[in-house]
Amino acid sequence: MWWFALRNLWSRPVRSVLALLGLTVAIMGMVGLFSVAAGLQATVDKTFSRVPGIVGMQPGAPIPLFSKIPLEWAEEIAALPGVRTVSREVWARAQLVEGKTTFNPPRFIFGCDIVQMLKLKTAVYRNDIVTGRFLTPEDRGLPVCVVSRTVADEYHKSIDDALRVDGYDLKIIGIYETNSMLLDVAIVTTGETARAISRFEPASMSAVYIEPNETVPQPELAEAIRQRFRGRLPNALPANPLSLGGDNPLAQLALSMVTGTGTGSAPADTDTVPEGLEVRSAMEWGQRIQEFSADLDIFLVVMNSIGVMIALLSILNTMLMSVTERLTEFGVLRANGWSARDVMRLILAESAILGVNGGLLGCGLGVLGTWIVNAQFPTKLNLYASPMVLLISLVFSAVLGTIGGLYPALWAVRRSPMDAIRRG
Repeated sequence: MWWFALRNLWSRPVRSVLALLGLTVAIMGMVGLFSVAAGLQATVDKTFSRVPGIVGMQPGAPIPLFSKIPLEWAEEIAALPGVRTVSREVWARAQLVEGKTTFNPPRFIFGCDIVQMLKLKTAVYRNDIVTGRFLTPEDRGLPVCVVSRTVADEYHKSIDDALRVDGYDLKIIGIYETNSMLLDVAIVTTGETARAISRFEPASMSAVYIEPNETVPQPELAEAIRQRFRGRLPNALPANPLSLGGDNPLAQLALSMVTGTGTGSAPADTDTVPEGLEVRSAMEWGQRIQEFSADLDIFLVVMNSIGVMIALLSILNTMLMSVTERLTEFGVLRANGWSARDVMRLILAESAILGVNGGLLGCGLGVLGTWIVNAQFPTKLNLYASPMVLLISLVFSAVLGTIGGLYPALWAVRRSPMDAIRRG
């Protein structure tokens, strides 16, 4: 049966190849589009799995860049049971690097608390130095920095070269490489230097990184920190421009006024008191980043649906034309003992062959395409054609091909053998 079906397809090579190409392009697009989502998932998981501690930021801020909290809160957190080390962080957007705007890809200034960062058991950037050295307490206030290999290669810099960032010349003392497009975008310097470059408020910080000492379970420690700062809303800090609804600091302040809460301490009824500090593990922050990509998933589904419909119509048209031209052949087969079921199996076998081969070609070309794109744009894209994506695409292609032949098969077997021979 399968060999007979293959010979029938090969008897009309141009039409069969065109239908095969239509399905191949659709499956290749499916692999490529969903490789974007899978690549984002893999990048986020890989990035935040390297950060075992807890991050505290302004409620509603999606990333530290849009967060500001009082600097003095770090000392309060450090005094809590279960806390090993607390590192204060300053994040700012680098507007100009070497006189060029940093729009795509963006570059960020990361001002770290050197003394506390050196105490961390696990520290991104510090543990990823490949050339030179990391910052030391003696570098505080000095115009020095550590950059990623990506940044160094982009601006043709090496150790001891000067990198001009927003009008400041920073001497490169170290080069790191994390192999994560989410991390290899930072220009790491001391907190004092970062504040000077970005004009960051002296009494504020972007976020606080908390490393537990493992004497208290991490969820309990995170909840204890939340309760400590619940109801504290620093009026001196600007609202986060990306916050919405109840997470907006202005809305929180209004809520505190309605409920009678001040900015210094939380009242007894904590159910109506907004959080003053949002505390989550690094993996939870990674999940929040993925939530912001939900619109991307919708776009991918819509675009893929268009390609799938085109491929389905292509197979349907091909099989319908093939069946129409071969009505006499089917009539003769049935007159010689073939059942209607046998004829249907033959037609479905032909469409299934198109589906499977289109899936194989589409998956192969899709994987090749992701390799080429990743090689051409290593710092901008990270596509990942996972085995699950390939398997789903292949099965979907086979099912799609079979469905494309279902209507022509039903249309062919509804005719009696003599009617089919006369029509031919």
